[in-house]
This record gives sequence, structure tokens and C-alpha cells, in this order.
Amino acid sequence: MSDTFTAAVVEEFGPTLNIREADPPEPGRNQALVRNLASGICHTDVHAAEGDWPVKPEPPFIPGHEGVGEVVKLGPGEHTVEVGDIVGNVWLWSACGVCEKCRTGWETLCDEAEYGGYTVDGSFGEYMLVDTRYCARIPEGSDPIEVAPILCAGVTVYKGLKVSETRPGQFMVISGIGGLGHIAVQYAVAMGMRVIAVDISEEKLALAKKHGAEYTVNAKEADPAEAVTEYTKGGAHGVLVTAVHPQAFGQAIGMARKGGTIVFNGLPPGEFPAPIFDIVFKGLTIRGSLVGTRQDLEEALDFYARGMIKPTVEEVKLDDVNEVFEGLIKGGIEGRRVIRY
Repeated sequence: MSDTFTAAVVEEFGPTLNIREADPPEPGRNQALVRNLASGICHTDVHAAEGDWPVKPEPPFIPGHEGVGEVVKLGPGEHTVEVGDIVGNVWLWSACGVCEKCRTGWETLCDEAEYGGYTVDGSFGEYMLVDTRYCARIPEGSDPIEVAPILCAGVTVYKGLKVSETRPGQFMVISGIGGLGHIAVQYAVAMGMRVIAVDISEEKLALAKKHGAEYTVNAKEADPAEAVTEYTKGGAHGVLVTAVHPQAFGQAIGMARKGGTIVFNGLPPGEFPAPIFDIVFKGLTIRGSLVGTRQDLEEALDFYARGMIKPTVEEVKLDDVNEVFEGLIKGGIEGRRVIRY
């Protein structure tokens, strides 16, 4: 390894990253140094760079939490990975492991959690660190470019679908068919749900159809609540919102049937309209779902390893990251863009 490596760095909050040389990190206790092969580019990386969430990262930092690479050095402590293993960094970079949330299977809510590419430098560079207790174990034979989006987009929507408690044969609306949504359609189909896709782009709705959605609604041309209620004869049992526009969150209440569950995955800045009468009268459950645990991650990767999930990806270079950010901000990207190193 050379004295420096190339990385995309947030020097100050804004949509533009600086491609420059960075000093190589040294793995600490329970950590491994990883030579990256690929990294997905997530809309969360845009939020990180712009600093538009209430809890902000501290520049300078390296974004990225869908990195796949080879372990090249281990820090002190015992490890369940070895040099040469293919692993991934994830949004839940680490947690304390001893608090009530960690002990009860909700490590994603740990107050001491660290987040990849946010509180800890991430995968927008040729090297990264992972916590070997929390990193992803990439299934043998995986395509690094293809599997990278499973590490955030995949596990995030998979967990969202699980906590929706929607059963096989019931209707599930996926609102927003972007990097998360197009994978959510596939997981929902694999889990036996009847999938309805909602977006404002015909191209993205066509992608949802390709991945198994039985019905699509263009929210620019039709009222999603009316269209979904008519098609399902009463509304969907579950609604998963992956969109990044606040309007989609309000629409979800109208698309859900009485007793239904709405799960929020998307994280646009700001608030959403919440009509209390409709929520109470319809007996709705509204949940936020933040990525997934290590067990959720293993399950999500297993779906991919068995060929049931295939992210739509386009390969890019690290130098293209600002162009990809621009596309994400404008909402013009289908599937996922993935950096190859």
C-alpha cells in the first residue's frame, strides 16, 4: 500500500466532493483495513455531504456505506474474518453491544452507534476501515458491483418490509422506485406480496414492472390514494415509502387500508402532513425503519446469494461521484450507481 490513497472527501457541507489524496487509516481494536473493490452511491451520501439532517457529520469526512473489498490487515483483538476475506461496510458501522437496545435485537437504535460514511469514514476511497464485529460477510461468488447496493438499499428495504407485517398474498405499495425502491419491489415479490409501485417517472415504473410489480401508478397523472384504493378494493395492507419527497409521506396515509401499516424508509429533510383523524379512524400504524441489524443483513444477502434479488446497477468511477450526486438530487437515476476501484 502506498503512503496515500485517492478518496472523495466532504471538505465543507455542499453537494460537491473533493477528489484528493488521503492518509491511509490504521486499523484499531476489532477493526480491519479493507482494499475496496466497489462502493454503491446512496442518496444518504448526498444528505451527509449537504449536512441537511438534524444530526450532522463533521467535515472533513469520506462518505460511502455500500463498500465491498478485501481485508488486507487486521487490528488488535479477536476476529471472525481473515486477511483475504471479502467484506463490506454498512450504515450501522458499529454499536455498543451492551445497552438495552443492543441486547433486545434493536442494535440499529443504539445511542452509541457509529455510521459508515457519516460518523466514521466510509467507502468513497480506495481503502476503508470496518469493525469486524459488524461488517458484512459477502457471499462467495458475489459480483462486487452487484452486491454493493444490498449493504444499504437492500437491507434497509428488507427490514422495512419485515416490520410492515404484511403477509404473503397481501398488497404492498412501494412508493418511490429509486435505488431503494427498485430493490424493495424484488424483496416484496420474493416474500410473496402483491406489489404496487408508485412514482412520477414512467421509466422507473417500467423498471418496477420488470422486477415484478403487478400494478403501477404515476403520481403525476393520477391520485395515488384513489388508484390504489380502487385497485385493491380498500387500500394496501402495507405501504413502504422510500421516496425522498415529503409529499409521498402524506400520500401513504390515503393508500393504506384500515388497519394497515405504513413504514418510512426515505429521509427527506423537513416534515410531512399527518391528518390525525384519518390515522385514528383508519387505525393505522406508522413506523420508521432505520436499516437493519446484522441478522437482517445476513438474511438480505442470502436472498441475493440465492438469485432472488438482482439490483439494477450502472458502473461508474470515483471521479464520477459529483455527477452521480447531481443525478440523485434531480431524481433522474434508475437503480444504483456503483463505483468500481
